[in-house]
Amino acid sequence: MLGNQGGPSHQQLRVIETMADVMLTRGVPEHIRSDNGAEMTAKIVRSWFAKLGAKTLYIEPGSPWENGYCESFNGKLRDECLNGEIFYSLKEATVVIEQWRKHFNTIRPHSSLNYRPPAPQTSTLAILNLDRSPEMQ
Repeated sequence: MLGNQGGPSHQQLRVIETMADVMLTRGVPEHIRSDNGAEMTAKIVRSWFAKLGAKTLYIEPGSPWENGYCESFNGKLRDECLNGEIFYSLKEATVVIEQWRKHFNTIRPHSSLNYRPPAPQTSTLAILNLDRSPEMQ
């Protein structure tokens, strides 16, 4: 017999793996807010969150304003990247979206940060100039 044999799906395991990675560096949050997607509402995922002591907060279906950060990001991704591209392969989409993500997270100014980038990249030239700074006497 083919198909799901009642075990966790790839997406559910990926949610757990990704959340575990984040929690290793940032700790277990008190609450996890998400949409009502199948991968977040799956019994195995909810059970795992409960064992860790993290409560789940699901936004109401049809209420994107309850998750403004995600909706804002999704709109920017759509407007600044997806609407201007035609992807001919999954690989091309992966590369283009990853380039956009890096630009969004390191170079693109954000209004919420006084139009500064969230995590500016350090240029090699700046590092070299630091190495040449005069020594303190």
